[in-house]
Amino acid sequence: MSDPLDTAQPRTAGIAGLAEIATCRCEARASAGVPGGAEERFRGLLEAAPDAMVIVDDTGVIRLVNAQTEALFGYRREELLGNPVELLVPGRFRAHHTEHRDGYAHNQQVRPMGAGLDLYGLRKDGTEFPVEISLSPLETTDGLLVSAAVRDVSERKAAEERFRGLLEAAPDAMVIVDDTGVIRLVNAQTEALFGYRREELLGNPVELLVPGRFRAHHTEHRDGYAHNQQVRPMGAGLDLYGLRKDGTEFPVEISLSPLETTDGLLVSAAVRDVSERKAAEERINELAALVESSQDAILAKTLDGHITYWNAAAQRLYGFAADEVLGRHVSVLAPPARRKEVTALLKRLRRGEKVEHFETLRRTRSGALLDVDVTLWPTRAADGTVVGACAIVRDISDRKRAEAELTELYEQQRHIALTLQRSLMGTPPAIPGLTTASRYRPATQGAGVGGDWFDLIPLGAGRVGVLIGDVMGRGLEAAAVMGQLRSAAHALAKTGMQPRQLMQALDSVVADLDVPDQLVTCCYVVIAADSGQVTVCSAGHLPVLVATPGARTRTLPAPVNAPLGVGGMIYEQCSSSIEPGAIMVLYTDGLVETPDTDIEEKLSQLLTTLNKLPATAPDLEAAADHVLSTLLPDADGHDDVTLLLTQLPAAPLDAAALDLPCAPESVPAGRDFLGKTLSAWGCVGRADDALLLLSELLTNAVRHAEGRVGVHVRRTRTDLTVEVRDCSPHLPQPRLATEDEQSGRGLLLVRALADDWGARPTDEGKSTWFSMKL
Repeated sequence: MSDPLDTAQPRTAGIAGLAEIATCRCEARASAGVPGGAEERFRGLLEAAPDAMVIVDDTGVIRLVNAQTEALFGYRREELLGNPVELLVPGRFRAHHTEHRDGYAHNQQVRPMGAGLDLYGLRKDGTEFPVEISLSPLETTDGLLVSAAVRDVSERKAAEERFRGLLEAAPDAMVIVDDTGVIRLVNAQTEALFGYRREELLGNPVELLVPGRFRAHHTEHRDGYAHNQQVRPMGAGLDLYGLRKDGTEFPVEISLSPLETTDGLLVSAAVRDVSERKAAEERINELAALVESSQDAILAKTLDGHITYWNAAAQRLYGFAADEVLGRHVSVLAPPARRKEVTALLKRLRRGEKVEHFETLRRTRSGALLDVDVTLWPTRAADGTVVGACAIVRDISDRKRAEAELTELYEQQRHIALTLQRSLMGTPPAIPGLTTASRYRPATQGAGVGGDWFDLIPLGAGRVGVLIGDVMGRGLEAAAVMGQLRSAAHALAKTGMQPRQLMQALDSVVADLDVPDQLVTCCYVVIAADSGQVTVCSAGHLPVLVATPGARTRTLPAPVNAPLGVGGMIYEQCSSSIEPGAIMVLYTDGLVETPDTDIEEKLSQLLTTLNKLPATAPDLEAAADHVLSTLLPDADGHDDVTLLLTQLPAAPLDAAALDLPCAPESVPAGRDFLGKTLSAWGCVGRADDALLLLSELLTNAVRHAEGRVGVHVRRTRTDLTVEVRDCSPHLPQPRLATEDEQSGRGLLLVRALADDWGARPTDEGKSTWFSMKL
């Protein structure tokens, strides 16, 4: 097969043909007695040929050569005439050359010799050189003569080698195709990038390297390029992808260059894998989104103090819009008395120092003064040179005012502290169907506040979250940390995340709070009443106890995890089955850890006390009082104590489930299943609404998810809950649909018709549910 880039075609066949015609005419005229001038003209044409011309007889003996032959091979004419033509052939080819010469006698035609092969000539000095040879038969009265036009292609071969060397040295994958889209040449980078061997690509359509979903359009784009040939990037503004041999896709950039050859248009495509750059862009975008959504003011500035970045929180804090401060000196934010302070801070930043939690006064757009906490750090170039600075500014006006008030009102400190404690702890809501009893006793020493908290979080769809935690230590700092953690934990739990995920998030929250002297333990339990399952994750907290009336109290299995704030931990969870009516007992260390008693003894005493609960369903309020009075009989000398008793609710009156494929026909199948289920249960009052909402949830699942879809229906005496589970991790988000949109209204219907609804992530994907009052 000839090289697709070989654009130089031999022209010697025409010359040989001319010689043949001239020879024939010469012979004809000689036989007719015509003077020998025609023979002289033939020899003149032979000498004028640009290629070396070697004419041999049917035995391979050289009969005639021209001056170009002497120049090319280095022989004098008399050294060649009468010698076999193999004199001009390298030794390694001579045996086969005789066979090819004999074969030509049986297949006489004007044609190139050794098509598709590399041919070489041999000079008198023994050096070899690449050649092209065109053969022409000459029938004479003396027998067959063969004219061979020989051309030295050393320079062209060297140029081809240089081109191939450049192609192989290219840093990108190079794919060269013809005007029909067939791959003609690739380099080693193409093999490495796409996973094919070179021979697997050559001769195949370039669409082999294009993902299936783009192939139809790719052919159109390729045809269009033939009509608009120019060096340009392919698919400007589009995301382009390549397809490896193993079926994986990856993002690419492609630059196209046309190559006009005598064989037609060739197109060179330089393909570059941009996976790492795309990933970096995504990380940068994520970081930018985090910075912009931060609740703290974040700004960047040059080393001479001119502002270069200003986030939304900075605008809220200072009142300046971004276009009002970008490019201005940061001293515009400082009152006149603090301008020297700004200069000193910039000087420290230029030295590469980091300034943490610097408390000062700053001025808003209206001229009001704010107490702020400022953390500054230098930004560096790749070589480590300090090129700018960033600042995080937090409004601490409230904290400053609180400190001043506490200083002035020290005599009322305990009352204020206890009020703050109760406010931070909040009042957990009463959850229908869940019986609880809680007790909190403040510490009897110091300010009487501490870091204990608990919470009950209705998660919907018959699920309840139970949370208990303890910030070790006492005083306002422990209470402040507790308040922040409780708020964060409550908000995170409402998203429906699993216990281990919530604990992982709280670990980051504790680390961000920067309270190295505080040790935080926490335990989160999710109760699923319909299945009797509880899922627990404990971060160094005391074990949860399960007291079953008439049976021995046991410890709820839970993986051993480190307390919050340690960092670098992977939190694990565990699920267990608990019978309805069993009582979960959650508590903080103040209940079992006292100065004069070993904690193991106290835990044993707690188990004994719980084992004595009545065999019949106990009164949880009375049981809570009994536990406290038994373990803490003295009113003084204890830390703050939290005790929470939670009785598992009864299972639903009825439950049903159906597994469906992720296909459009599953929507009517799910409706039919729900309709028959509600009819069997006698719940026809809100059947129409339930069927409509199920259709919306199933349609969303079928449209946006994959795999299997599950429909779960359950009812209690008061509520009907319908849950759709699918394998997509993306939670649905309500939005306002425009008039011409066909989607976006389903969740609005769910919100309007359901008494409650929500979505939560699962290990398999997500669950979307709604509840209706019966």
